[in-house]
Amino acid sequence: MSREKTIIYLSRVVSMVFTPFYLPLMGLILLFTFSYLALLPIDYRLQVIAIIYLFTILLPTLLIHFYRRYHGWTLIELGQRERRMVPYVVSIVCYLSCVWLLRYMNVFHFVSSILMAALLVQIVCAVINVWWKVSTHTAAIGGVAGALFAFSEIFGFNPVWWLCVVFVVGGVMGSARMILRQHSLAQVVAGFYIGLVCAALGVLFL
Repeated sequence: MSREKTIIYLSRVVSMVFTPFYLPLMGLILLFTFSYLALLPIDYRLQVIAIIYLFTILLPTLLIHFYRRYHGWTLIELGQRERRMVPYVVSIVCYLSCVWLLRYMNVFHFVSSILMAALLVQIVCAVINVWWKVSTHTAAIGGVAGALFAFSEIFGFNPVWWLCVVFVVGGVMGSARMILRQHSLAQVVAGFYIGLVCAALGVLFL
């Protein structure tokens, strides 16, 4: 395998592993690690994690996959701006369903605030997508950074080392999306800052 093909292959792997849908799950793991919610029974925490995984990762991924296969599109073809609106709608509906279920179960407010922040990121990206294509991959990792900033203010912990990891992952992710010619540098950077601002505001004020 040539060097160029290897780089493209690794970029595809990075894009698949760091799916944009992981933001709520990452935020929940941080919440269960750094807040008083770490004292909750392990069974309860696993139940909440399973629900969030089902509605924010598994269901959106499967539904978008079936939508793509129905039209016979490749992942690159689905990435065209005009074809991204249905995946956005699918994702938003799944997130709304998850928020409703968690509130029906009277789950702690901080948990639902993570979902509301991720939902805000999705909605803003969907609206901007009408005119301009932004990277939802970097919006997701930017959202993790924003959630870290917000939770560090709420719970008073030092997020520097976590942020270093997030920024490195964000750089790798943005590079991968540009190598695959899915986004320009401006779209990658804009996506990151959209996620950062929306997630921080969502966690602090929603």
